[in-house]
Amino acid sequence: MPKILIADDETDISMLIKRYAEREGYEVTSVEDGSDAIEICKKEDFDIIIMDVMMPDTDGFTACRKIHETKDIPVIMLSARGTEYDKLFGFEVGVDDYVTKPFSPKELMARIKVIIKRHSVTAEKKNDSIVKAGGIEIDIPGHTVYIDGEKTDLTAKEYGILLYLVRNKGIVLSRDQILNEVWGYDYFGDDRTVDWQIKLLRGKLGKYRDSVHTIRGAGYKFEDKN
Repeated sequence: MPKILIADDETDISMLIKRYAEREGYEVTSVEDGSDAIEICKKEDFDIIIMDVMMPDTDGFTACRKIHETKDIPVIMLSARGTEYDKLFGFEVGVDDYVTKPFSPKELMARIKVIIKRHSVTAEKKNDSIVKAGGIEIDIPGHTVYIDGEKTDLTAKEYGILLYLVRNKGIVLSRDQILNEVWGYDYFGDDRTVDWQIKLLRGKLGKYRDSVHTIRGAGYKFEDKN
C-alpha cells in the first residue's frame, strides 16, 4: 500500500486530501508543520509528500530541501500563490509538481498516481554508466553531475533534463518530448515548466550554460562547449 505524507496546517484541506487518498487505497499520515514533516521523514519512508508552502514554523520549501538531503521522496507543493517566481523557487528546491489552491481533489489524486508510478520506474532504470560531454560528466549510478571535476548539486528534474539532452547531443528536442521523458507522458502541467527548469539548469552549468541551446519555436538542443 503506497504511503502518503500530508503536511498542511489547514485541517479542512488536510482532511479532504486524506479522505480522497484513502478511497484510492493509500495509507495516509498527516502533520501540521514542515518541521514535523522533516522529523517524521527521518524515521519513516513515504511514496510521496503533499506539502503546503505556508506553515507556522517551517515552510514547505525549507522542509522539502531538508528532506531531500537524506531522502529521495517526490513532493507535490500546494500553495495559494501561483506566481512564476513561486513555481521557479519550488522547482529549484526539488518539488515534482506545483498545485495552486483551490484545487480539484480528483485531479490531485491523478497527479499523485502519475508521480508515484514515474518515480518507481525511474528508480528501476538506474544502470552502470558514465555519460560525458566536454567538461560535464554524469555519473548515472550515483545520480551525480560533475562540472570540470567539481560536483554540482542538481534537483531531480534538472538532472533528468541534462541527462536526456546530453544523451541526444545535437538533436533538437521539443518541450513535449522533454516533458514526456522527464515528467512522464501523462503529466498535467504546461510546457512552460520545461522553460523554468532549463533556466535553473543553465544557472548551475557555469561556463557550459551555453551548451543548452534554445531553438526558437522548436525546443532545446545540447552541443558540447569545449
